[in-house]
Amino acid sequence: MSKITDIKQAELLLDRYVRHRPSDQPYDLLEMRRLMEFLDNPQDRLRVIHVAGTSGKTSTAYYVAALLSTANYSTGLTISPHIDKISERIQINLLPLGDTEICQLLEDFLDLVRISDTKPSYFELMIAFAFWIFDKKKVDYAVIEVGLGGLLDATNVINNPDKICVITDIGIDHVKLLGNTVKKIARQKAGIIQSNNPVFTYNQSQAITGEIQRQCQKAGANLHIVSDCFGFDGNIILPSFKKRNLCLAANIVNFILKKDNLTRLDYQQVNSAAHINIPARMEEIRLGSKIVILDGSHNRQKTASLVDAVHQSYDNNIMVLFACGISEKRNLLHKMRLLHQISDTIILTSFEKGQDEVRTSINPETLSIYAKKARFRTIIIERSPEKALEILLNSDIKIGLITGSFYLAARLRKKIQSAQNS
Repeated sequence: MSKITDIKQAELLLDRYVRHRPSDQPYDLLEMRRLMEFLDNPQDRLRVIHVAGTSGKTSTAYYVAALLSTANYSTGLTISPHIDKISERIQINLLPLGDTEICQLLEDFLDLVRISDTKPSYFELMIAFAFWIFDKKKVDYAVIEVGLGGLLDATNVINNPDKICVITDIGIDHVKLLGNTVKKIARQKAGIIQSNNPVFTYNQSQAITGEIQRQCQKAGANLHIVSDCFGFDGNIILPSFKKRNLCLAANIVNFILKKDNLTRLDYQQVNSAAHINIPARMEEIRLGSKIVILDGSHNRQKTASLVDAVHQSYDNNIMVLFACGISEKRNLLHKMRLLHQISDTIILTSFEKGQDEVRTSINPETLSIYAKKARFRTIIIERSPEKALEILLNSDIKIGLITGSFYLAARLRKKIQSAQNS
């Protein structure tokens, strides 16, 4: 193939792998397994921390990677979706690969994909790319975030018995693919658990914890239900949901340190990891006297955690900028009512597409019907996200919250940072 000269060209090439998948079309691992076998299964040469769940996957994955780095392990991290550019999906010690290196490696990798005669999706391709690079870099540990579900997710091709499984909070999401009860969804998430794997989760409802326990018993896996934060949580200033994920991550890394006969984490290491920047996960950007909060919360559970965290951290002088995908229409009124708890003013906008698959946003006029039912006092409709952002930035309201979709956050984050630097 032709030489990839810059990151924009790389992203355009990868866009060819983005597909429209009907919302009820099941996933399978056939194509992913074919590709990984062609690549000689690099994922099975890695020591993996495999992170599934409905809420908190990304922040938990970041915290695990950060804590491993503070303990002097070389660590690969792959998350999705990315916010600024594709290199966020291929991080070494929390640093995305540089543009030049990722372009060179992607060029070689896409040649291999072409020769393999496989037809991976965008997400399958990027996960395979991450496994391939982490194997090349010989990282000590690879932290792998599940994309959707677990059992049939493209990440679930790891057959290393040393894999550590992590299951964060589970709630109702992607019901057409995962099931319409937390029990069915938990069964899908627990599908990452394999023979003899250590499994870490926090105590959840009996329906959820019971499914995780059943899968552990079936696989002969060792379940660790986390409750102890080693006394650090009271001294670390974080919203409660982030503290919960940090606690889970610290337990996982202390388990690794004990297994490797190393000293457990101290307060400085945990506190350092607590304050890493996680893009679009309750990320605060200051523009003079204005604060903009970016958070991609797209389901009921995440929105509830976000609203609770905003209550804890800010006053109620807030303007919300909101868009969401059509798959979330069933939860829309509930989410609007949650957001109304922290604001009387909402700007409704849209986004054009997703990353791993084609995604469509609900049009702002439809959103306004739900915003009215939720009793927002001021409702502004602006289809252009950029113009909607201008309205938010030019308003007298001191705190702006951009939420509802990671794709909206990804589109606007660079523009906010440009305004910050101007």
